[in-house]
Amino acid sequence: MNKLIYAVIVVLVTTTMPVFAQGIGWGIVNAKIHSEFPDVPRMQTSELADILNKANEQKPLLLDVRTKAEFDVSHLAGATRVEPGVDISKLPLPKDKPIITYCSVGYRSAALAKKLRDAGYTHVTNLEGSIFRWANENRPLVHDGQPTDKVHPYNGVWGMLVDKAHRAENAPPAEAVKDER
Repeated sequence: MNKLIYAVIVVLVTTTMPVFAQGIGWGIVNAKIHSEFPDVPRMQTSELADILNKANEQKPLLLDVRTKAEFDVSHLAGATRVEPGVDISKLPLPKDKPIITYCSVGYRSAALAKKLRDAGYTHVTNLEGSIFRWANENRPLVHDGQPTDKVHPYNGVWGMLVDKAHRAENAPPAEAVKDER
């Protein structure tokens, strides 16, 4: 009987996870981020793309809040990597410059954005959907200064939020950080 229950669970998970991840999954992820970080402003990927494409627009400081393994696969051009859970007192950032935070789905970056705002940084915004949504929309990513369309999937579950065509195969594991997303 236990083998039958296990088999049913495996079938349910493997057949419904892609639907969960691509459809309902984003709704749940965003609802959790919005409820835990209600005071953190959000920016849509299309808004950031517009800002980055305007020649005369002041460019925001892009903070990539992912591990080195994730960042090394790809990131937004010009982004600075910030270790998840960093002590913000050690970050030499201008308090009045626009800052956009992003990670895989937006949770780690929302946590950093909240810390920065609480510390007096006045123009901090979290990128809704973060690099996964950016990649899914076929927006530009770089790896070692060269264009790429691949992104680190973080892990097997969270990586399902990235279109398969954009998931980096055989990516080194992301180092464990408490409450990673």
